[in-house]
Amino acid sequence: MPEETARLDPLPDDPTLLKGIVRELLATHQAQQRQIDQLTHRLDLLLKRVYGPRADTLDPRQLLLFAEPPAEAPPALTPLPEPEIEIIATAGKKSGHGRRKLPADLRRETEIIDIPESVQQATGGEWVKIGEEISEKLDYTPSSLFVRRIVRPKYVVRFPNSDRPDEMKIAELPPEALPKSKAAPGLVADVIVSKLVDHLPLYRQEQRYARQGFSIARSTLCGWFAEAAHVLTPLWRLLRERVLASNIVNTDDTPVPVQDPDRDHCRTGRIWAYVSRHGTVYDATEDRSRAGPLEFLRGFQGFLQCDAYAGYDELFRRSQGTIIEVGCWAHARRKFVEAQKTNPREAHEAVVRIKQLYAVEHEAKACDVAARRSLRQQKSVPLLAALKPWLDQLAVTALPKSPLGEAATYARNQWAALNVYVTDGALAMDNNLAERAVKPYAIGRKNWLFFGSDDGGRRLAILSSFTATCQQFGTNPWTWLQQTLTKLPLTPADQLATLLPASEK
Repeated sequence: MPEETARLDPLPDDPTLLKGIVRELLATHQAQQRQIDQLTHRLDLLLKRVYGPRADTLDPRQLLLFAEPPAEAPPALTPLPEPEIEIIATAGKKSGHGRRKLPADLRRETEIIDIPESVQQATGGEWVKIGEEISEKLDYTPSSLFVRRIVRPKYVVRFPNSDRPDEMKIAELPPEALPKSKAAPGLVADVIVSKLVDHLPLYRQEQRYARQGFSIARSTLCGWFAEAAHVLTPLWRLLRERVLASNIVNTDDTPVPVQDPDRDHCRTGRIWAYVSRHGTVYDATEDRSRAGPLEFLRGFQGFLQCDAYAGYDELFRRSQGTIIEVGCWAHARRKFVEAQKTNPREAHEAVVRIKQLYAVEHEAKACDVAARRSLRQQKSVPLLAALKPWLDQLAVTALPKSPLGEAATYARNQWAALNVYVTDGALAMDNNLAERAVKPYAIGRKNWLFFGSDDGGRRLAILSSFTATCQQFGTNPWTWLQQTLTKLPLTPADQLATLLPASEK
């Protein structure tokens, strides 16, 4: 008993912190209870299937429920007096979301429904139109293939009063981004957006186009995809320069299976996301070695927000202070959440302390950069100052290899990087911006499963850089791709940057 009391004694004295710990414990208890109920129900079903009867049987006593009523009717029951119903008038009308107005820029197709001429003649009299009633409904027409015909008149020019020979004249075809392809820019844009935004593999697109009246082989779609990536590579390089021109870049990576002809199974490649206020750019590498980010971030200077991947350490060492590491509190908090099953009290207290830091961020959400930094210095810095010795003490008492010990070690090793965000109001507390950027790949690989090759991964990275940047800026990716593939052959090399996606806000 004394040992148990000593173990439960060290609780914080701050009432706010204690309330937060209680809320976290209650939330964890409710989640565990739901899981217990679900597992108990599944166990009951399993036991019934293994040990129970093969078919459901009916209790014989239940047949009495459907027996014939007795011949003698039961005595009538005395009716109970009807309760008085009090009608309470509610003040005002219930608020609802209402119907949104249909956008004015959508194409309208008008259908006029008038009273038949025969009815008008049968009614007689003089019919004078005094107005009209208009009702609108949102409709949809499935996308469809069509053929764009380019007609160029041919002329023969004769010179009757001259010895000059006749000449044949015809207008020149405009330059095309994909001159050898039978696909126009709109169709190529649809193939790219369908795969990278809607996550449709090429075989599903093949089936969709067949339903629209024309079969397009999957190899043909793949060829269009590759050609588009090739012609847009110069724009991708410009986008990379523009993203890295910012002094704050968020980065994260995610694994993607890659087919390898020398193996019986796929090996693991990598997709890296780099996000700044100027856009999003992706890079594909054969593995997760540090060579990928070292090469991509060559020449970058500023704040780099990332996770604790050891491959970045060499980057920070070589930069000699020109690249400043910014830690991610979401990663630190996640490790304490994972430790709640083994060490619930300490792990919940850690989560509550981190939530207090996030509460300051929520308060500073509407502030400008200077005001956000001032608020962090006023409220977050004292919370961080109290959290550090608590983590140091936790690292002493927790087992080093336990989930709690590893969570404390992670936070202490990253402590300097985790404190950088309070020095600049433009920095974020976590790296969720980059994590959201790699999420489309996590969704997409469940559909298209793997890269066919390393080159295929690089093509996908190039094209997805543009679709992600369009979505970041609120631009329709199909519209941008269609217009860019049309304008690209007509744009001088020194003006290619004007074609990059721009924010519409």
